[in-house]
Amino acid sequence: MDTRTVGFIGLGIMGMPMARNLIKAGFDVLVWARSPQPARELVAEGARAAADVTGVFDTAETVILMLRDEPAVDAVLARGTDRFAELVAGHTIVQMGTFTTAFSRRLADEVTAAGGEYVEAPVSGSRGPATNGTLVAMLAGEDAAVRRAGPFLDAMCGKQYFCGDVPAALTMKLSVNTFLITMVTGLAEAFHFAETAGADTAVLAAVLADGPMSSVVSVGKAEKLLADDLSPQAAISDVLKNARLVEDAALAAGSAHPLIEASRRLYERAEDLGHGGEDMIGVISAFRTGRH
Repeated sequence: MDTRTVGFIGLGIMGMPMARNLIKAGFDVLVWARSPQPARELVAEGARAAADVTGVFDTAETVILMLRDEPAVDAVLARGTDRFAELVAGHTIVQMGTFTTAFSRRLADEVTAAGGEYVEAPVSGSRGPATNGTLVAMLAGEDAAVRRAGPFLDAMCGKQYFCGDVPAALTMKLSVNTFLITMVTGLAEAFHFAETAGADTAVLAAVLADGPMSSVVSVGKAEKLLADDLSPQAAISDVLKNARLVEDAALAAGSAHPLIEASRRLYERAEDLGHGGEDMIGVISAFRTGRH
């Protein structure tokens, strides 16, 4: 198989721009998705579309998975069937989604037992960094497999950090998500307090942007609130899934987690109010209802 060929499965909010960056980098990108429209868009930009998952594995030695949840990974890889070993043998599977560490550890063991290689590669960043190719990847797995995936990750990510053996990368990602989720929840609360108390939220945004707490995330989310632009970079429903993953991992590790628990409840409230498809800063809706 041509080492410049890479399979990409999972063309959602993050997957589409990530696959585009592989195309722009000159790789032969073979894509597949349950919905045909995303694949058609990428074919128009230079990718090739496989008729099915088998077609991806028949052509590409390295296959990147950017899927929404664990059942989607199981379905794509046909786990629990004879077809699983037929698919993954002789392949490097680069799993870039955010799931439980136990799931990833078991999957790594099964891929290895079937004669494949497994790289855990969750990323920090939302649709903006995915589009710009500035995602930060956290990596775990055997050195040779990580090196083999390196050129493809370079096309999608601005930085890569090796974390150790599987599931060290996902443990790191959940730590990062703890900070991200609680930070954005705090920003939403700050804006809610300002608007309720009569402060100028535009001035609040400017003060935060020019102060020591400024970050790309805080500036971008404040701008979205001011513009009433809740188009998703990271959707509330997806963030809620990640908050639950963090909370479950904290419970399993015996780690205190009061902030992520409070955040998770607020994201649940926002989703219950019908805001699940909005950007995560839309969690402010949970404050505005007066019930949290």
